[in-house]
Amino acid sequence: MPELRKDPIIGRWVIIATERARRPDQFSGHIHDPEEAKACPFCEGKEAKTPSEIYAIRPRNPTRNGPGWDLRVVPSISPFLRVEGDLDRRGNGVYDVMNGVGAHEVVIETNQHIANMADLSEEQITRVLNCYSDRIADLEKDMRLKYVLVFKNYGKGSGGGAIRHTRSQLIATPVNPKRVKEELAGARQYYEYHERCVFCDLIKQELEQKERVILDFDGFVAVSPFAARFPFETWILPKKHGKRLIKIIIGISRLCHA
Repeated sequence: MPELRKDPIIGRWVIIATERARRPDQFSGHIHDPEEAKACPFCEGKEAKTPSEIYAIRPRNPTRNGPGWDLRVVPSISPFLRVEGDLDRRGNGVYDVMNGVGAHEVVIETNQHIANMADLSEEQITRVLNCYSDRIADLEKDMRLKYVLVFKNYGKGSGGGAIRHTRSQLIATPVNPKRVKEELAGARQYYEYHERCVFCDLIKQELEQKERVILDFDGFVAVSPFAARFPFETWILPKKHGKRLIKIIIGISRLCHA
């Protein structure tokens, strides 16, 4: 079973998942190879090649794990974390350890063999974002879990695998990442000193300067951060203070139609 280990010096939790070294790699091909689509386990009609679905949008067939779906969510076949078991947080000398309990899900974004999310329709992308919202709301009910990360690997070099079928992944962890804790602590420190929200001040200044605003639409603003860590980093922020993350995701889905 995977294990979570805490770095005793900087307080960062790390997932140790030795089973990931044995990830399946039985499929090969290129985006233009017709044989790839035949082997793809994520296409409609290949439901038996994936674990049993957790969530699906099924306008044409209500039967689970069969065809007739537009979007499916299944457990990862080689998960970083597993939903079964107890955390069993314990000490090992100076080290803190807990069982690798959490969730690792794969969001199959379309029943069609399409490689790039950018090639999906606006309706399909909105469906994917609403799926994130639904899955986060469901995982939020598990009191063991504290943080949810949604990410996408594109291309084999980034860990996306050989199959070119657009999909994203969702991981729920029983701990908050160190960087998230730092952001929360920094936002609190700013508030205690200024008695104002740092994000509200940031949005106000960016909208006034209009140097880094990418999009301003329907209660949300997308900006290129002043101290970006990498090219094309983008922050999407709600203008109204105090919105919950799930509502923010629903709002972001509306940006697809901007």
